[in-house]
Amino acid sequence: MLNIFRVLVGKSRIPKQLLSIKAGLRNYDHASRPVEEDLSREDKQLLQSIRLKTNQLNVNNVTRTKAYLDFYQSQPEIHWAFLGHMVSRNGGWNMTDLRGEFLSVLMNEQTKEDFFAFLERGNWLIFQDAYPQFLVYEESVKRNQNLFYLLPYFHVSIFMEVIWNHFWEERDAYLLTVALIINEQSYLDKRIVQNPFYEKKVLQTFEFVVQDLLSFNQILFPYIENGHPSEKAALTGLTLHHFGSLHERIMLGKRLYFLLYHDGKLFEKIYRWAVNHPHTGSRKDFWPDIFNDIYGGIPGRAFTRRLQSCQLRRGSTRLYSPRLEHAWKNVSHSEAEEGDWFEHWRVIEYLVDIKQPIIERGFDEYCETLGKLELAAIAKTAIFT
Repeated sequence: MLNIFRVLVGKSRIPKQLLSIKAGLRNYDHASRPVEEDLSREDKQLLQSIRLKTNQLNVNNVTRTKAYLDFYQSQPEIHWAFLGHMVSRNGGWNMTDLRGEFLSVLMNEQTKEDFFAFLERGNWLIFQDAYPQFLVYEESVKRNQNLFYLLPYFHVSIFMEVIWNHFWEERDAYLLTVALIINEQSYLDKRIVQNPFYEKKVLQTFEFVVQDLLSFNQILFPYIENGHPSEKAALTGLTLHHFGSLHERIMLGKRLYFLLYHDGKLFEKIYRWAVNHPHTGSRKDFWPDIFNDIYGGIPGRAFTRRLQSCQLRRGSTRLYSPRLEHAWKNVSHSEAEEGDWFEHWRVIEYLVDIKQPIIERGFDEYCETLGKLELAAIAKTAIFT
């Protein structure tokens, strides 16, 4: 990954505003380990309260997604909370797609369960890492006191402790957001992407390759163009084609952040849509004219064409997209794997704001994806029925 930094930034010096972060990371004592028993009674109670609240909200994709939005509404300076909310919505849609109209036909049951385990574990891991950071920040604001020395007790990377300390002084929302993107994707890398089970069962499978080719790794941001909650949502978004690449995931996160926040009017439309449409996991949330969370087809019947340019053909039933609660049961997770991903200060070079052109084709690519998936389902049911 360090070679990538050199390609991105070249031999230019670290920007002045990042020098204090560089110094903080280089001077951090890796050998020191927190001892919870040495904390004050008040700090111990706060740790217990944060752990309890995190566990209560880390039940499933719907509870996590709502928690991100609720936090953002109370602390809007933490931009990642809303970005995380929107990306988590997409995670939920991907989970329910496994039980939806097309993938339920294209995948066998074991593959669907493996894919769900992959998505659910990643969603759970990110929340149990990110949400305690938010609650520590929230309490710091209430007390007007820097409490980020508590982050190691939640096994948060030293990278983020240094970043939060910097944010407390400088209030740089961009830098904090990109740092959280770096942190969460790096945190997932060894625990999910490089996990031998998920590598074999998910990332190396034919179905994952097919999804990649079909641009199914899309992050969509719905919004209401004309301000009427009942109108069909417009879509913007980006696609990730190389999920296994940490660099590509970080860069996608940066581009998604730019897409979401660069235009205040667009942001307001996306935010208004999110507030007015509680997350259920069903794609009916954004396109109720095409998707339904109640199955309307006849089991065993071969597929016929129902879509044309992202519109239902006349007389066609809507595509099945279940709510999360009807698609998957809640999962009891094992403890997160220990270990700090942070190894070298040069990771901060991702914090440099490198302007790159963004080509968003959210609506067009998603329409193409639906069309390809429909054709694949038609072909499979024609062969096996």
